[in-house]
Amino acid sequence: MNKKNKLWTRDFTIITVGTIVSMLGNSLAGFALGLLVLDYTGSTFLYAFYMFMYTFPKVVAPVLAGPYLDKFSRKQTIYILDFTISGVFLIFAASIYFGWFNFPILIIGSFLMGAIDSIYRVAYDSLYPMLISEGNYQKAYSITSVLETITTLMVPVSAFVYNEVGIAPLLFINACTFLFAAILETQIKYIEDYSERTKEEGYNLKKYFLDFKEGLRYLSVEKGLLAICIYFSFLFMVNGVNSVLQVPYFRRTFENGEYVYMLVMAWAVLGRFIGGTIYYKFQMPTRYKFTIAFCVYISISLIESTYLFCPLKIMYVLMFLSGIMSVTSYNIRISATQSYVPHERKGRFNGIFEMLSTVGMLSGEVIGGSLSLILEERIIIAAASIVCILVAFIAIGGNKTSIKQIYNRES
Repeated sequence: MNKKNKLWTRDFTIITVGTIVSMLGNSLAGFALGLLVLDYTGSTFLYAFYMFMYTFPKVVAPVLAGPYLDKFSRKQTIYILDFTISGVFLIFAASIYFGWFNFPILIIGSFLMGAIDSIYRVAYDSLYPMLISEGNYQKAYSITSVLETITTLMVPVSAFVYNEVGIAPLLFINACTFLFAAILETQIKYIEDYSERTKEEGYNLKKYFLDFKEGLRYLSVEKGLLAICIYFSFLFMVNGVNSVLQVPYFRRTFENGEYVYMLVMAWAVLGRFIGGTIYYKFQMPTRYKFTIAFCVYISISLIESTYLFCPLKIMYVLMFLSGIMSVTSYNIRISATQSYVPHERKGRFNGIFEMLSTVGMLSGEVIGGSLSLILEERIIIAAASIVCILVAFIAIGGNKTSIKQIYNRES
């Protein structure tokens, strides 16, 4: 690549380093917070309530934040939110260290963190592609997928440190990581022209609602983007079903089932890591991206619907393949949509996508938990995956021409 199109520019390096630091710190503290809730309350219901209070703002906040993020600086939003969440974790750490901690503080904090996290996600997803040089989207998102895979390795580390030294040090470390990321992100030099125009023209509530409606209208006109959003909302529904049923199934079926589950999922993590590395090195053929994506969508759901009926060794293989294909799906979808959607509409599109994904996840958790009262876990997971296959044929296959225009492009 010539100098103009190199991937590792100054701004891209800054956003990547900041992401690494904050993701590792957040993974370290996030899992331990769940353990703290279980130990402090001794109640599965209160643990579920804590998770609900964290997730609920993710349904509303992203879509409401989208119009603002298309008019105001996403860069400033990111580092302001990082400074804020650093302060929240510092308050958590101090309240535990000095004995002020109580459950209401945790619930208020979890609600606030859920709202911050969802807005941050939209701002980050909308700024990140603007810092990628032309022709490097696949490589850049391969890095993201590898980083997200590496953070899963922090879960056992988090459990070990929590049991050895408690959660206060973990929360303090997380506060420091977000503080470091925020300071680093203030050094991003990219000029956001749309935010400069907003300063000149002014902005009010009436313009906000006009932008909100325009975002919905844009998605209704872009049939390919709408079909992608619909499919992935169902895919996240399946993920929600899996999240509440997989561990109970493994614990009921195998001795030390939670460790068997971790071993099976480790093969998926390995697959994602290898897949991300491959797509950093090798470019997918542009004209076959839609075909590859569609085949991957069907194959992942077929694996999800059958792997729990297989012996463990076959599970390992299937999860490894699923890991590689999930990275393929992620890379094609996000690099294509983020290079396709204009910069001035990215906030609204990403906000709607984030909202639909959260609704799908929550719906899957409710459906999976309810049906588990009358059906075996693997039957429910298989049925949900088959529904996802049908949606893939209807939404993706039925809008082949429109989606090809998005997927089969140089990014």
